[in-house]
Amino acid sequence: MQLSSLLNRFSEPETLKMAKLGRELRAKGVDVIDLSLGEPDFDTPEHIKEGAIKAIHDNWSHYTPVAGFADLREAVCTKLKRDNNLDYKPENIVTSTGAKQSLANIMLAVVDKEDEVIIPTPYWVTYSELVKIAGGKVVEIRSTVEDNFKISPAQLEAAITDRTRLFMFSSPCNPSGAVYSKEELAGLAEVFRKYPEIYILSDEIYEYITFVGKHESIAQFEDLKERVILVNGLSKGFAMTGWRLGYMAASVEVAKACEKLQGQFTSGTCSITQKAGVVALTGDLKPTYEMTEEFIRRRKKTLELVNTVPGFKCYEPDGAFYIFPDVSSYYGKSNGETTISNAADLSMYLLNTANVSSVMGDAFGEPNCVRFSFANSMANIEKAWSRIKEALAKLN
Repeated sequence: MQLSSLLNRFSEPETLKMAKLGRELRAKGVDVIDLSLGEPDFDTPEHIKEGAIKAIHDNWSHYTPVAGFADLREAVCTKLKRDNNLDYKPENIVTSTGAKQSLANIMLAVVDKEDEVIIPTPYWVTYSELVKIAGGKVVEIRSTVEDNFKISPAQLEAAITDRTRLFMFSSPCNPSGAVYSKEELAGLAEVFRKYPEIYILSDEIYEYITFVGKHESIAQFEDLKERVILVNGLSKGFAMTGWRLGYMAASVEVAKACEKLQGQFTSGTCSITQKAGVVALTGDLKPTYEMTEEFIRRRKKTLELVNTVPGFKCYEPDGAFYIFPDVSSYYGKSNGETTISNAADLSMYLLNTANVSSVMGDAFGEPNCVRFSFANSMANIEKAWSRIKEALAKLN
């Protein structure tokens, strides 16, 4: 019996793999501190949960429209106008079972075999694999910790060819925490104006978790807006990871294409989640901002602790809840039993020696770095970095 060759095109997400290894150790009684998963350690706000409970009692328990309930799509439009000053209509909106499904829909809708997709490094693990699933070719633009993990207009233009179909990026970025300013986005926009055949996918899932002023979207440039495909969701900003609700805003042509694809994969997402989503998007944002304030405190503490680790070169993230230090100074070192040759070795060493889970940078297109989350309690953050420092001190 033979499985599809499609399965050989892409890899299992390293984020999920490391979380799985951590769970296996924890099941054996090992006290593993999880700094690998990108999930707020907060509960969903009460008013959103009450919205879901009301939806259950009101019997919203039947199949939903593929693109989402009308009131949810209106709520997305309301949010985009309120928070981003962007004008969209419900026909521009498709809601999905998480932002990851939105990304998959988009990739299959706009990328053909051998089309090139430009992705600045570092990038979220799924970006490159979705391109491969669609049959496209990934073209990476390398950024560095010295450049604050952001690319320049010159780098962007140098990467464009006559095969370029799509540019995709996130701001705030997972894993680096880099955030593009309005001026930086304007510089990239100048390049895109020369190449009207290129779509621009802007992943803004960490929008509310920004530490340096207000979030800026590349969709704000009106002459580019028809080509911008904006992706967002409720997982990060509303602590709703398990609810699975993402959305995209795009031209009607792209939205209809994604709706057609989704109709054959999953149809519409959970009815109760959608009703809760309306409450989240149009309701009180105080819990969201309070969560961000806590992430600011944890970022400060994490950076204090990381800066005491010899050999780590670290950028101060402007958003999201990760640090992404360059750890290459440890390559070639050994404790007598384990030799660190790359980021994967270092992540596994920290898991088995310090009992702290992280994610190797190779998964994000940056082999010299490791991602550590600070979406954990302050006590666990302090304990984890103490263990990390102690484990690294054993390497010579």
